[in-house]
Amino acid sequence: MASLKEVKGRIASVNNTRKITSAMKMVASAKLHKAQAAIESMLPYERRLHHILTDFMSNCTEVTSPFIVKREVKKVAVVVFASNTSLCGGFNAKVADAVRKLGFRIEGDFQHMADKPSYQEAADLAADLMKRFLHGDVDKVELLYNHFKSTASQILTRETYLPIDLNNEKKEEERTIDYILEPSAEELMQEMLPKVLRMKMFTVLLDSNAAEHAARTMAMQIATDNANELLQELTVMYNKSRQQSITNELLDIVGGSMA
Repeated sequence: MASLKEVKGRIASVNNTRKITSAMKMVASAKLHKAQAAIESMLPYERRLHHILTDFMSNCTEVTSPFIVKREVKKVAVVVFASNTSLCGGFNAKVADAVRKLGFRIEGDFQHMADKPSYQEAADLAADLMKRFLHGDVDKVELLYNHFKSTASQILTRETYLPIDLNNEKKEEERTIDYILEPSAEELMQEMLPKVLRMKMFTVLLDSNAAEHAARTMAMQIATDNANELLQELTVMYNKSRQQSITNELLDIVGGSMA
């Protein structure tokens, strides 16, 4: 059995760790509330606008866009959203290092965007991907990210960003809507579709950010709970060691007096 000094030292160490994880859980929770408010405000708007435009394009045959053209896939650009910090459980899989080990070519590293999502930076990334797609540098663009469902649930999601699949948009609502547009439908699509794609990129960035803070909140809560359980076990061990020590001292005293 460990000595009283050793057990006492472990108790102090675990207690200090618990204070740290508890504090980090509170910080992550505060950040989560802010990130959750941002994604819950943006996501319904982005999804509805995206649906309206793609629904219109799928029903208006005279309007076309290079962003809906499917071609033979030879090169795929994958945009992976993850955390650039640790202590968030399985959320952070060190994506950049993993990609290098797998032998994929890294075209850009935007880790700084994970901390403070910026619409302008997300829009610039979206514009670069649209340009690459239009020029034929890539034939398909996919997004890989964690969708924030709740504090305890983040869903790994894979979506095709380009080309836009109009068939998927018709599943939700099959009826044809008669749209009244001003100015022309072609001008509207040229102006609005890139905006929708830029907004999609920013929304996914916000979604991933909220999922990260949720994962870190849960990780720190679990760490704190584990520390509490370990403290209970160490306290029981300390008390048993102390009782054994006292018993041994009493036996020594009794044995000495009888001698």
